[in-house]
Amino acid sequence: MPTAIAVTGADLVLPPADPQTPNAAVLADPAARGLDDSVTELRRLVDRFGHVLVVCPAAAPPAVAHRLHTVRGLLESDRIALVRTDLPPLGTAVLVRQLRQLSACDFSPGVLASAARLLAHYIYAGAVLGSVSRLDRVPVTLGSHLKSWLPGAHFAVLAGPTPRIVRVGADETAFTGPEFTTRLLIARGQLTTEWPATSLAPRWSVAGPVEETALPAGSPAWWGTPKLVEFAAYLPDLPVLHQLVASVRRETCHWCGMELIGDRCGFCAAPLAAPLPAPLPAQAGPAR
Repeated sequence: MPTAIAVTGADLVLPPADPQTPNAAVLADPAARGLDDSVTELRRLVDRFGHVLVVCPAAAPPAVAHRLHTVRGLLESDRIALVRTDLPPLGTAVLVRQLRQLSACDFSPGVLASAARLLAHYIYAGAVLGSVSRLDRVPVTLGSHLKSWLPGAHFAVLAGPTPRIVRVGADETAFTGPEFTTRLLIARGQLTTEWPATSLAPRWSVAGPVEETALPAGSPAWWGTPKLVEFAAYLPDLPVLHQLVASVRRETCHWCGMELIGDRCGFCAAPLAAPLPAPLPAQAGPAR
């Protein structure tokens, strides 16, 4: 039975990559549903699937994360993992789809939950913005702030894995991308530009046609402006994703007993226990 992948908003659910990709459960907004209903909602998912991974963006309203922690505490369940991510909205949606793809594989719930941090490093998430004056999630230099006031200035911003900002049409050589084959997904806001498809995709050697999807609801707030085109370059093929996760050494969480990869448990967030120091060699007794 696949581990259930749940999300805090319907805009984080992209169309399936293939017919075998499971769907995601969309949890109700805490503002629109009482605590009892939220408890029932998650209990049903646990009863049906055994384990649930809830992907909650770090930028989500505090009430969302608070409700999730409260529900997990009330259920006293160690079968619910809260996966937080700093990726921008479109990158988060890509991560959710990758977790959905992998949930149908032979990975344990613990490995799947801790794999989210690994997968995020291979998602190149960014946007073309009409202004960076209100961008506060990516470091912005004073020069970029000043250039935001120039008429018609556009900026290419990469949020991760390594933050970068360049002015479109100026020196774009610093806007380097992945050294592996990716697909490119874009979501259009109120900015009119074809730069991601006509300039970025060839430079990053994107395979196949550029895909388009609806702009996530949280994107304007995340990027500080509705005048944007968001993009994400990602690994699309399930065999590659499977090999990536399977190649990492597995450990057992010393606190909850779940399997994990990396340095932190995806379920209880306990860090990987440091290995015990080797015993000191026995001291020889005094000669007689």
